[in-house]
Amino acid sequence: MPVAADAAQAGETEGELYRHRSARPTGSKKGKTPPKSRTLPAADAVAQSLAALDWLRGRGARQIYFKYCSTFDSTGRGNIGPVADALLDALGESFTVACPAFPENGRTIYNGHLFVGAALLSDSPMRHHPLTPMTDANLVRVLERQSRRKVGLTRHGVVRRGAGAIRADFRRLRAEGCGYAVVDALADEDLLAIGAACAELRLVTAGSGIALGLPQNFYAAGLMQPRGDAAALPEVGGKPAVLAGSCSAATRAQVAAMAVRHPAVKLDPLAGADAGELAARALAAMAAPLERGDPFLIYSSTEPDQVREVQRRLGLERAAALVEETLARIAHELVGRGVRRLVVAGGETSGAVVSALGVRALAIGPPIDPGVPRTLALGEPRVALALKSGNFGAPDFFDKALAMLP
Repeated sequence: MPVAADAAQAGETEGELYRHRSARPTGSKKGKTPPKSRTLPAADAVAQSLAALDWLRGRGARQIYFKYCSTFDSTGRGNIGPVADALLDALGESFTVACPAFPENGRTIYNGHLFVGAALLSDSPMRHHPLTPMTDANLVRVLERQSRRKVGLTRHGVVRRGAGAIRADFRRLRAEGCGYAVVDALADEDLLAIGAACAELRLVTAGSGIALGLPQNFYAAGLMQPRGDAAALPEVGGKPAVLAGSCSAATRAQVAAMAVRHPAVKLDPLAGADAGELAARALAAMAAPLERGDPFLIYSSTEPDQVREVQRRLGLERAAALVEETLARIAHELVGRGVRRLVVAGGETSGAVVSALGVRALAIGPPIDPGVPRTLALGEPRVALALKSGNFGAPDFFDKALAMLP
């Protein structure tokens, strides 16, 4: 979904294999979880994104940032292309960029091809994703299959010459009738240059990386001033807990590392229970550490073959909805019992938890690991949150996050 010059949901997954496009936890005190635009039918994703755009424009947003995953994961029909097309149309614009690069986490683009570490996207574990398998690393081809517009490429040889050269290449691509420029990026310096080149674009589509280069544009225009204390968050305290819904390799390693040192319980979607009963069983199993205020872990993360078995027996939609609703109910109950430091692994899980807690805004603090900041839910009760994309973070991330949350 679009946000105003910012990065939207984390959602970076190998993936969060239980996720479902419209899982809605009924245990939320604030109502239902909104569906996520990544895996909705394209028409629904467009409608929701346009509604978000209207809300932002009504509040004076100058630049719209349509954030997607740094693995560009989507289907052959979308939703990146259809949503971006619709946003351009609504803004009366004809050109923007597409750049999911996040070099610090190993996502780079060269000659229009997306790499995950040293492997092409199509050779990475993303090729096996059950909902959005990525079997083509050529982003120009991928986006052209989804979009009504012609897609061009701004190569790294241009990017390394700086913002002026990038803007000139954008003019070239516009003249050739392109609606998008896939932009190469190999390092943070490239992202800063690309961000500077996007100063006049009303719409930017990207992973979270290009956002590094956008503040300088607002500083230069006198619209914003740097603040040394911008990332400072107040102390919250309270009980700690970790919830993990991602089934990515990184999250599975983090789950294994924490389970060695702290109490942990794994959700069993095949136990024949509904979400309320599954949540109650998990909470009962963790009653002692919760009462003491000790760290503990509740997770659904598991190996891909086990995920496929759950999906086979329950159906894709039922499996996804059951796990998301269970974790959302657990989060709601934990906060009701005094948990104020909460780590959540998985983009879709994070969305369900934030909705279940009724979070309307987050204050963003300093990073815990690349791409994962400390945050503070504004409003009452105040909850310190670490919302982690599936494949992000070191193996000791959970303990590190709990120690760093205020």
